[in-house]
Amino acid sequence: MTHQITLHREIDKLKNKFMILGSMVEDRLIKTSLAMESRDPELLREIINTDWEIDELEVEVEEECLKILALHQPVASDLRLIVAMIKINNELERIADIAVNIAKRVETINKESKISIPIEYRNMFVKVLQMFKWSLDALVTENVELARKIFHKDEEVNQLRNLAYQNVIKKLDAEVGQASCLVNLYLLARHLERIGDRAKNIAEEVIYLVEGTIVRGENN
Repeated sequence: MTHQITLHREIDKLKNKFMILGSMVEDRLIKTSLAMESRDPELLREIINTDWEIDELEVEVEEECLKILALHQPVASDLRLIVAMIKINNELERIADIAVNIAKRVETINKESKISIPIEYRNMFVKVLQMFKWSLDALVTENVELARKIFHKDEEVNQLRNLAYQNVIKKLDAEVGQASCLVNLYLLARHLERIGDRAKNIAEEVIYLVEGTIVRGENN
């Protein structure tokens, strides 16, 4: 009994640290959305230069997970939780990395051209951010219904990525000599799509955590 109490105390501490990481990544995404629209050089630099904060916390969370596995050898639902958190921890770090990649690409666009970023990206970012928030909420509440809503939202993001591609193709004819910049504009949409994919991966881990079933690769 004492062992179980200690285990769950350690898991609660881990959850708190994990949610701090999730909040940091969410804050980074919000700032990236603002920077993408405003193209503010100072905000872009802040996003890039503070990436180490998330990297460090991601390592701490992983080390805590591994320590719990080694010392307490959890089973059943506790084991699934730790395994899911290790995987989701990695997804959060990668989402933060994508935010940095977006900031760097916007910096490049600033240097290459004064072409405005298409307004369609605002809607795309809103949907991606909603997917991310849902994924964390689904994890905290172990809500598989909410997790599955993310799969449907992912299809909407994919459609907006296709629309971005079509818009860039049209601009290639109208904006002579701006091919490199326009390619970077399209790659912003690809980065946003990848954030949505990572949120979907988190949703899959939530479903595994709650139901014990692997849904990766299924058509949800």
